[in-house]
Amino acid sequence: MADNPQPGKLAVILHADVAGSTTLVQQDEHLAHERIQDAFRRFGDTIAKYHGHVRELRGDALLAEFERASDAVTAALAFQADHSEYIAQLTDTILPIVRVGIAMGEVVVADDTITGAGVVLAQRVEQLAESGGVCITAAIHESLPQRLPFDQESLGEQAVKGFDEPVRVYRVALKPGAAVPEAETSRQTQPLSQPRRLIVAFTTMALVIVGGMVIWLKPWAPEFEPASVERMVFPLPGKPSIAVLPFANMSEDPKQEYFVDGMTEDLITDLSKLSGLLVIARNSTFTYKGKAVKVQQVAEELGVRYVLEGSVRRAGEQVRINAQLIDATTGGHLWAERYDGSLSDVFALQDQVTQNIIRELAVRLTPGDKARQAEAITDDPEAHDAFLRGWAHYVRSSAEDYSAAIPHFEEAIRLDPNYSRAHAVLASIYQVARIRGWQAHLGLTPDDTLEQAVEHLAEAMKTPTPLAHQVASSFFTGQGQHDEAIAEAEHAVELDTNDPAGYFAMARALAFAGRSVEAAEFIDKAKRLNPYYPADYDFYSGVVEFGQERFEEAVVSLENAHKLTRDNPGVLMFLIASYGHLGRAADAEPAMEKLRALASTRSMEWIFSATVLDVRWWHFKRKEDAERLRAGLRLAGLPEFEAEWDLARSERLSGEEIHSLVFGRTMHGRHPVSGIEFTIRRNAGGAFSAEGLWNDTGASRIEDDRLCNQWNKFGASCGVIYRDPTHGSAQGNDYILIQRSGAFPFSILE
Repeated sequence: MADNPQPGKLAVILHADVAGSTTLVQQDEHLAHERIQDAFRRFGDTIAKYHGHVRELRGDALLAEFERASDAVTAALAFQADHSEYIAQLTDTILPIVRVGIAMGEVVVADDTITGAGVVLAQRVEQLAESGGVCITAAIHESLPQRLPFDQESLGEQAVKGFDEPVRVYRVALKPGAAVPEAETSRQTQPLSQPRRLIVAFTTMALVIVGGMVIWLKPWAPEFEPASVERMVFPLPGKPSIAVLPFANMSEDPKQEYFVDGMTEDLITDLSKLSGLLVIARNSTFTYKGKAVKVQQVAEELGVRYVLEGSVRRAGEQVRINAQLIDATTGGHLWAERYDGSLSDVFALQDQVTQNIIRELAVRLTPGDKARQAEAITDDPEAHDAFLRGWAHYVRSSAEDYSAAIPHFEEAIRLDPNYSRAHAVLASIYQVARIRGWQAHLGLTPDDTLEQAVEHLAEAMKTPTPLAHQVASSFFTGQGQHDEAIAEAEHAVELDTNDPAGYFAMARALAFAGRSVEAAEFIDKAKRLNPYYPADYDFYSGVVEFGQERFEEAVVSLENAHKLTRDNPGVLMFLIASYGHLGRAADAEPAMEKLRALASTRSMEWIFSATVLDVRWWHFKRKEDAERLRAGLRLAGLPEFEAEWDLARSERLSGEEIHSLVFGRTMHGRHPVSGIEFTIRRNAGGAFSAEGLWNDTGASRIEDDRLCNQWNKFGASCGVIYRDPTHGSAQGNDYILIQRSGAFPFSILE
């Protein structure tokens, strides 16, 4: 943006580009550039002849301004006629065919550059033109004198990106056999008499007045009904707030959707690093993808003042970004810009968009903001492209998509081994798969996923991103290391104050640390940044409300979470316990049936989720929090034990029995799914070394009748041990170790 922009004015704008320019460049780069430049030089001469002014000439596109619609259309048709003769003489396939769009609208001229709604509209209309053709808007159509030898065919009302109302578009061409009108050599060829001077003076004054009213009223501009601050779901914050809508894919190849979505998400990520902005999360803005929504609606539903929208066109190695920033409270465009470059320039193009927003909204950058902006996720465009391909699957968050995403992130790391963000996403994938029981979809065992998660997290933490800290916080929460979990979540929030996942990680860590009041504040912050939040937000709202013994509210939150995710055992556990404390055992029965059904289709880990024994897996810091959950489950009627699994309560070993059994002795068994054997040698003091299935060392302790292991590589885990009467020592399986990663039959080697 210029430092001293001129006031807006009404202008006729001509926008032209070369159709299929990337394909031409790929055939013969030197010859293609030479012919494109020659075409636009000749077009520029024609524009000047018809009293126009070329404002921009960049790559394969040209932008010009005219005072009269008739001059703009005549210049376009004159050039196309001459250019078609030029093309006809070429004997190869390097044919720079031009298409043209002409519109009338308000523009701002500064430093010899031109921006505004008129420019954006001309670009949109040009994209509707055929190769070698010319398209115009209704305003241009109505301004053309009837005497001109033009055929004008209505293409009807067209929905164009960035404009709420459809735009009527016409295809214009010379009438058959007609000649292109000559340019007027002078607009005033003879001296005027005194009376005529007065008439012209009054007429000019009237036109100025009318023109001023027209510019003030802006009848040609897209009519954005201002958003109502009173109707906004959230009150506007005390700093600028923005939502970045999914950019439209203007590429000829629909398979480029992943790239366009990735560009949008990169912009959201870049803006989120700025503490002086409130930026709505990707999960919420992408709910509008592919929908015809008004800026007013978006602003009111997300609670923001500004909306950024645009489009991306990728053709081979060439990228074009069109973006416009709108103040939803006034309905006005703050700016509209186009950015062109090659794929190798993609990071610079994104940075230009970000810097324009910062400048327009007068965002004050702190030293921390500047440092975060300077951090590069990767300098390799190919690695970034592979990352975006994987990200398109990752955000869908399903077992199948996780499986499809992994090869792309691995390719990104192969191209850039230090790609911290790719390592962090892989750590997240393996961690989530381990928690949700998706290991089989990845072709791995639970322990394989744990090992992969740990390895990738270690790499990610060398240059930690917010996601890396979030995954680390999740690990520590699951291991009952509450202070560490909170510290990692704090780091995540510090790195990105607009990432709702960071606030969610903090809420989760605080909830199990017994700090429910603080956790509730962080859940609310996460929901503000991500109004269309996932089911986990309601789940942990319920956990927090349960921790404060607000059981009625907990039921509402947990029922909402259950509607969105029917197969989450954790949601069911807390919902059943909430019903129990409210004395609503009958209401709890369907949830218990669902929990039993889940247990029957999963491993022993989930079988025990169907009993109150599962309380120990939640790693509450305070015993009263664990007891509150246990008591609610009992009150709802959930049994202590599922008898059909032949593991009677009497067969469970006490802490003293576990110590006597495994300390100073060797455990030997095998994984129940893969069959891989394991051996764990433990001395009398608890130090152990494991081989086979697990290759690691660590130390053990007894805690609340559980065997708790602190692994050097895998972190912490705790489990209970049962005698296994169904197999017996003849098969070498005298006991079963039940821990979060599964059920492991084993024997003691003498």
